[in-house]
Amino acid sequence: MGHEHKLEIFRGLLKFKSNVSKIWGVFIVLSIVTIIEVALGIYKPAFLVEGRFLAMKYLNWIFIILTLFKAYYITWDFMHMRDETKGLRRAVVWTAVFLICYLVLIVLLEGDYIFEVYKNNHIKFNF
Repeated sequence: MGHEHKLEIFRGLLKFKSNVSKIWGVFIVLSIVTIIEVALGIYKPAFLVEGRFLAMKYLNWIFIILTLFKAYYITWDFMHMRDETKGLRRAVVWTAVFLICYLVLIVLLEGDYIFEVYKNNHIKFNF
């Protein structure tokens, strides 16, 4: 009828006895990542806000990486991509990851440019 789902996460590092316990385990992992994101967003450590890498603050990079991790993990586990063939997994997951990275990079770079224009008063917009 149906096939059994794998009851392990992180390539077998954590194994569960039932689907219910696995769902709770995945919930806890995603909650921990979300709590880290929220804590960083509230406290904004100075070394992460002041430092830059490729024209973006370190804090932005951390948010992007953690968000991509959550999106990838939700796709991998809840959409059962780990049970699919390698070609389909790559076509779906990696295409989305690269497009999301590209979109985020464009939005953040353009937003930073607009911020600098308003901050330095080089150009004044007449709406």
